[in-house]
Amino acid sequence: MCGIAGEVRFDGATADPGTIHRMTCAQSGRGPDGSGAWAQGPVAMGHCRLKIVDLSPSGGQPMVDSRLGLSIVFNGMIYNYRQLREELRGMGYEFFSTSDTEVALKAYHRWGRECVYHFHGMFAFAITEHTSGRTVLARDRLGIKPLYVDHTGARLRFASTVQALLAAGDVDTSIDRTALSYYLTFHSVVPAPRTILKGVRKMPPATVRTVEPDGSASDHEYWNPQFTRDEDRSDWSAQDWQDGLVEKLRTAVKRRMVADVPVGVLLSGGIDSSLVVALLAESGQDDLQTFSIGFESRGEESGDEFEFSSRVARRFGTDHHQIAIDDARLVPAIDRTVAAMSEPMISHDCVAFYLLSEEVSKHVKVVQSGQGADEVLGGYHWYPPLADVARDDARQTYSEAFFDRPWSRLAKVLSPEWMATHDAPTAFIERHFGRPGAETAVDAALRTDSTVMLVDDPVKRVDNMTMAWGLEARVPFLDHELVEFAGRIPPELKLADGGKGVLKRAARGIVPDEVIDRKKGYFPVPAIRTLEGGTLDRVEAALTDPAAVRRGLYNSEVVESLLADPNRHHTPLRSNVLWQLGLLEMWLQENGIS
Repeated sequence: MCGIAGEVRFDGATADPGTIHRMTCAQSGRGPDGSGAWAQGPVAMGHCRLKIVDLSPSGGQPMVDSRLGLSIVFNGMIYNYRQLREELRGMGYEFFSTSDTEVALKAYHRWGRECVYHFHGMFAFAITEHTSGRTVLARDRLGIKPLYVDHTGARLRFASTVQALLAAGDVDTSIDRTALSYYLTFHSVVPAPRTILKGVRKMPPATVRTVEPDGSASDHEYWNPQFTRDEDRSDWSAQDWQDGLVEKLRTAVKRRMVADVPVGVLLSGGIDSSLVVALLAESGQDDLQTFSIGFESRGEESGDEFEFSSRVARRFGTDHHQIAIDDARLVPAIDRTVAAMSEPMISHDCVAFYLLSEEVSKHVKVVQSGQGADEVLGGYHWYPPLADVARDDARQTYSEAFFDRPWSRLAKVLSPEWMATHDAPTAFIERHFGRPGAETAVDAALRTDSTVMLVDDPVKRVDNMTMAWGLEARVPFLDHELVEFAGRIPPELKLADGGKGVLKRAARGIVPDEVIDRKKGYFPVPAIRTLEGGTLDRVEAALTDPAAVRRGLYNSEVVESLLADPNRHHTPLRSNVLWQLGLLEMWLQENGIS
């Protein structure tokens, strides 16, 4: 788990080590344990390291194998790297380290771009071939690890964060109006390859990109999960699906314990993270550290879930840490949270994850999380209404439930010059829902959320906030084999019992019933969900800043109306509209976007 950076020149120039230094320094939080650089002619790479496996200097990066003629920078973790190393040894390869990075390097030499089919894990990497000058970029199946690119006719730059590319300089920082329409419609989700900046693009998940020395590039999508029924399991009972799901999760959790440092768990007190803890305890994991966070309550809204997380911790004998956050810490953390965002995100729990990560990083370097279960197993409220909708009509039902506002209403929010010329969010959903490989409307929604929404909202959010503190988050519910299995589960089993029924029933007897039967919770941060005091002042300052006035993104009358009554307007997903607009302005100002 680290930060990677690189530059490849196509114009005959030599790659600039100074550029690589600036890019690496800009993402040093992702790798506080060391850094390195390598350059050869038109190619240069940089790396900041978080030591998780092979803590010795042999595991440092950029990693160069002169014998094979390859160099690599790697971010993430290949959980089956030990097995692959033995397999490659049997083919005659010799190893100078015990790191998964070297396994990735030699796997590429053996299998080329198809090496990714052999990897179980989360990763983003770049490999350059010394002789051919070819550079290969790759991103894991679920997009857990980020990879941003700035590709022009003269050169390619890549990095783990947008900020690293900005630090390199010479980036087109004009706002992408289509991406802006996604942000304000699709609940801050901007699907790959776009970002809010025209000059910065992101690699799609499950993609290998081959970049030739002349700058031409080609993409290979290597994974596309099916959300259809499996004939080989046509006779399976509900119990068979429950047993199969637990077994997949048991394997996923075990895989994510591979490390040369202790691994903890973010324990919210919900069924997802509680089940992760239970399966680790079942496997004999001793001295497991668990972490929960809580905030001050406001009115009838509780600010913590300590009651349930404490029950789980007691049940399984974990070394539990309750982290109580005073409201006084929230306002100062807003700007630091925004600075940690590679792209603007509207979820109020970004600040919570940021503060949680700050505290957890004082104890461990790696944690497992229950993230992803809702998107993979049907835990959200917009799935049940799709059960009785024809697949061809699903787009409208989904959009009405999930979109913050129809594209047609953006004209009331944005100044005319910032309106895109077409309704890209609706067109995207229509294309995605219309693709083959999803049998029902529910299947289509789950596929969209698992492969698009999840990648560019929750997954990105947790990666950004944890890595700001050099903390690696692992997500067993996003094990690609578990996601493939879940895609085959009949929708009615997922929607049972108010959502995630197949998981709830599978968890009976493993986690306490009161955790399974409790009302679904969310990451509560009442002081941000309700804008007042310092949080309201910060949002108002962003929206009335001279930079915001000059930019003129929003209809001034709308902004004035929202500031006059800041907690009246919410999106269908209960995000505060004023917070949504203010966060985008904060991000633009933080990153010097004029």
